[in-house]
Amino acid sequence: MNVRAVEEYVFGLLPKLGVNKQRELVRLVYEIAKRDGISLSEILPAQKNLNFESAKKKLLARRYPVNFKTAAKDRFYLPKLELNPALRADLTPRPFYPKTVYIETSVQDSELAARVRAAFPKAEFKETDGKTQVGSPNFSRRLDTLLIHREKYDFLKPCPCSCSAACCGYNLINLGFGCRFECEYCFLQQYQNLHAVLLPANLDEFLSKIDAAHFRKGPFDRPRIGSGEFTDSLVFDGLTHYTEKIVPFFRARPHLQFEFKTKSVHIEGLLRAGGCENVVISWSVNSAKITEQAEHFTPPLAARLQAASETARAGYRLGFHFDPVVIYDGWKEDYARTVEQMADVLPKEKVAWISVGTLRFSRELKKMLENRFPENIILDGEFLLDFDGKMRYGDQQRKEVYQFLLPLLRKTFPNAFVYLCMEDPQLVRCF
Repeated sequence: MNVRAVEEYVFGLLPKLGVNKQRELVRLVYEIAKRDGISLSEILPAQKNLNFESAKKKLLARRYPVNFKTAAKDRFYLPKLELNPALRADLTPRPFYPKTVYIETSVQDSELAARVRAAFPKAEFKETDGKTQVGSPNFSRRLDTLLIHREKYDFLKPCPCSCSAACCGYNLINLGFGCRFECEYCFLQQYQNLHAVLLPANLDEFLSKIDAAHFRKGPFDRPRIGSGEFTDSLVFDGLTHYTEKIVPFFRARPHLQFEFKTKSVHIEGLLRAGGCENVVISWSVNSAKITEQAEHFTPPLAARLQAASETARAGYRLGFHFDPVVIYDGWKEDYARTVEQMADVLPKEKVAWISVGTLRFSRELKKMLENRFPENIILDGEFLLDFDGKMRYGDQQRKEVYQFLLPLLRKTFPNAFVYLCMEDPQLVRCF
């Protein structure tokens, strides 16, 4: 959809409107045209006595048919439409091979630095004191740069749960920053200000902090510590070999449990490390449609489930995260099919927990997402400003998702702890 054409059409209909009012109508017309694939004149026909109030009311009712009558009007977020073709994501498949590798002076002799040099002999290697700015200002070029560094601060911390959301007591170990997958909804697009892949070489320092740390337990039988917040836990494991140190470390500490969160199928390190009851390998799963259209470069569901089955046979427990659930025509049938595929493949007694959360994002991420993925389908839903300042589906829409998925998952996996992730506490109490 050509933004300029939408602007000219709206301006032609209502030339005397102020800038802010024109902005709101342009966004509404654009989003409806993108979603429905219809002409501008069908969306907002020229008619006598058309004014801003009547035009906006008509457009809001069409853009938000489920929530228009019940949502407070200040929950509709209508920012200026600014699309920059230079920000479009490059979805050409390619192996991860950074052009430039920075290695901090203090970790030049580390095992990780040696493996990186062997893995990328054609890259340009540079030494850094840790203060040098690295990477491109363009998020889409983050894979061009790799930084091997000594982490000094974020060894362990509580999960940065959304403000005012119900918390599951997750504890985070930050083993990397940046990912090679291109999931359209990924918060790193807006959050990551250093556009490179960062991997710490001092894993032993991370682990040395564990025994003296105080962890939140949440609703689980033991404190849960995990990686996978700022990068996929396994996508770089062939390079880092983190799993081969983490697994034996936690095997010796059965009072704790560790979770690797992933969409990857790089389980070789896990298999070499041997199984462990208090180490949970958890996969993010979705409907086939969302996996294919919005989780670019990720393995399909069948491959993830096969990897999960192999790790279960090796002695690990499993976790799954239906997050984010995306609402679209036919979503119930598609997500039910995902649950059915899981039941067909997985040893049910090995599934420790399953989380469910609907698609949510910051206002800043909405604009980044529509620039990087202008043909996306995930923004076609009805998103409103919600309790935590984020964009979410309306309360009743989210409730419908949970009323459908939670009973289905609890029936299919009766031994698993099924819970809601980053949701309104009032809604959580309903389930």
